[in-house]
Amino acid sequence: MPTGDGLLARVHPPLGMLTPDQARTVAEGARQFGNGHLDLTARANLQIRGVTEATRTELAELLATAGLGDVRADGGPQRSTLTSPLAGRDAGEVFDVPALARAIEAAALAIPGLPAKTLVVVEGRRAVALPDADCLVFADDRDGVVIAVATDRGRRDLLTCPAQEAAPLVARLLAAFARSGRRRMRDLSDDERAGLADMLGGTRAAGSCQSVRATERGDAPLRGAPFGPAAGLRTAPDLQILALDAPFGRCTADALDRVAAAAAAIGADAIRLSPTRGFVLAAAAGARAEPVLAGLADAFIVAPEDPRRSIDACTGAPGCASGSTPTLADAARVAALFGKLAAQGRTAHVSGCAKGCARPGPTDLTLVGRGGLYGIVIDGGPGDEPAIDLPIEAVLERLGRAKTVGLAAAFAPEAARTESGRTRRPA
Repeated sequence: MPTGDGLLARVHPPLGMLTPDQARTVAEGARQFGNGHLDLTARANLQIRGVTEATRTELAELLATAGLGDVRADGGPQRSTLTSPLAGRDAGEVFDVPALARAIEAAALAIPGLPAKTLVVVEGRRAVALPDADCLVFADDRDGVVIAVATDRGRRDLLTCPAQEAAPLVARLLAAFARSGRRRMRDLSDDERAGLADMLGGTRAAGSCQSVRATERGDAPLRGAPFGPAAGLRTAPDLQILALDAPFGRCTADALDRVAAAAAAIGADAIRLSPTRGFVLAAAAGARAEPVLAGLADAFIVAPEDPRRSIDACTGAPGCASGSTPTLADAARVAALFGKLAAQGRTAHVSGCAKGCARPGPTDLTLVGRGGLYGIVIDGGPGDEPAIDLPIEAVLERLGRAKTVGLAAAFAPEAARTESGRTRRPA
């Protein structure tokens, strides 16, 4: 799709994993056919920036030779599932997550009319906070899985069943959703969701599945739900986990080459993309992982306390035609003042416009680019009406005060001193 710095090519690694050779191919494609910059998305995909009409075909051919080409041409989802980056290597999983995700992927490919953004989260650990998705398949309190769908208030649990029976049931659910004509599951009416529950209840294997109480759960998806290991190095029995986050979801082709070299050096089974907009490497316990991690610290976030992990930012100007502010540079300046707030669990989002591509949902502090200023939204999302518009310098000055008086007080319209802002509504 067109952006401010050319065309954007999205790469959908199967199950969110790349081999080192595939990573090198993506890096070469970004250098040769793009502008050398890559985005890492919250759905664990990659985006190559700066592609042109003259280079797009050659890039597509290069990616296809590496097994990374598009798998459908009807406008449906190229990849429909999202799993933890440690799926299949996490001892806490109670069923085979990669196998179930592969089965759901295969079934989804055969469903015509499935909306392009359809997403199914598959999680094999119990009591884990889940990210936003159309459909959620997760471990229950016993030995089975729950199948749930998103609502505008959270989620609705539809059915519990054995893991080996979940894929065909999810396939029936997705097929019914495709026939509805809706773009997202949360757009379905209560009656339509009840119909899905009845449909699944009528087709389940006798005695093996159970309907669950049809109540809304407002606690899921949860804002800021973690779905990947924190940046840094941690060890488990016979395993070392290296987690690297790309600052604000952006890295260079050269940096990706370095990740491929690191994966090869420590014998990682794959380069696993993380919804935290980074990479996860799982290596043997005896690998010399610590110096490898330190060697990537100049290009990636490698410490869990880094405040940049608490801030989302889109490309902004000039890379995006919709943005009026240099969001990446401004987000770095916000991060320099956000350490204490990040340590308290606070989050921020620097968005170039109201679309909120980096994070559509709410954060404690959302800055929305508007005509060169930032609209300030406290405890809301980029689509909410800002209380006041401020230049970045005034935002930073108020952030300095927020560490002592709190975000709401620091960014209240009446808290202005001498700044060129526009008040939009009373606090």
